[in-house]
Amino acid sequence: MTDALRRHDTTVRAFASDNWAGIHPDVLAALATANGGHQPSYGADEYTTALRQIFARHFGEHAQVYPMCTGTGANVVALQAVLPRWGAVITAESAHVNSDECGAAEKVAGIKIYPVIAPGGKLTPELVDTQAWGRGNEHRAQPLALSITQTTELGTCYSVAEIRALCDHAHGLGMLVHMDGARLCNAAATLGLGLGEFTTAAGVDIVSFGGTKNGLLLGEAVVVLRPDRIHDITYLRMLTTQLASKMRFLSVQFEALLGGDLWLRNARHANAMAARLATAVRAAGVEIAHPVQSNAVFAILPPDVTARLRRRFPFHVWDEDTGEVRWMCAFDTTPEDVAAFAAAIEEEMSAARA
Repeated sequence: MTDALRRHDTTVRAFASDNWAGIHPDVLAALATANGGHQPSYGADEYTTALRQIFARHFGEHAQVYPMCTGTGANVVALQAVLPRWGAVITAESAHVNSDECGAAEKVAGIKIYPVIAPGGKLTPELVDTQAWGRGNEHRAQPLALSITQTTELGTCYSVAEIRALCDHAHGLGMLVHMDGARLCNAAATLGLGLGEFTTAAGVDIVSFGGTKNGLLLGEAVVVLRPDRIHDITYLRMLTTQLASKMRFLSVQFEALLGGDLWLRNARHANAMAARLATAVRAAGVEIAHPVQSNAVFAILPPDVTARLRRRFPFHVWDEDTGEVRWMCAFDTTPEDVAAFAAAIEEEMSAARA
């Protein structure tokens, strides 16, 4: 029994973010399984021990996993691990570490970010070169790391060849490569590949692996793919306030997600719902702003349509100047949700044209 009250309307469906969704039932059941009795704290529990083999199976035998509490925390820890105090990271201007984390990497870790305007949210070796200069100049923070997001903040997906080209170029410049993988599972679903095939095998050095957007209650992980190049994560995690006391409850969620194919089923479903939504709204005359390659749809709407539509279905405005909005689908988005949302969009677009 509980005295807690349900305080939200469970019939409300949103397209604001995939982290608006609840916990996947299998993950919720796993949390109950790990409950009861006593287990050592701070990662010395049996669930975290088992998790190391699960991540090694996906990312390679040398991969080391460090569960974290938040995605921002995982990015800050990972970037600290690849940079000295005088180092800088090159990333797309639209990257989460640059535009959506309140300057955490710079304020908490003291890391300089060199942002690059990247069409479609994707960097290229040529774009990296616009900031990869000043080596040996003591007046300039040294560009020693590259951070790419997979899938990007604009919903686009790097190919294996694109990732490998960036890693080869960065390594040739003496830089390490971090991948922000908040939606890494969605990328795997798009590419039709295993998680290690476009990370470890492509040359990525360290990954921030996301779970919250794919069905977990909370939980991210830093995955060190090349331990010979990257050290001190154990200390950095604690220093950055990301060491969970009851870590078994983070780890068992990842076991539920990655122990079988739940990670892929969830991601495939979310991607499929986004593709369905894009097809439906195109038929209503809506302009799609970026290729739909994951579980995100970016569209251009008249401001009055956006205002009315948001009163019916929550979603975010991406760019007020251009009228660009973002719609996200999740593991629990249904075809009926998509149909209802698409119908509402068509109604509001027709009203605007009348």
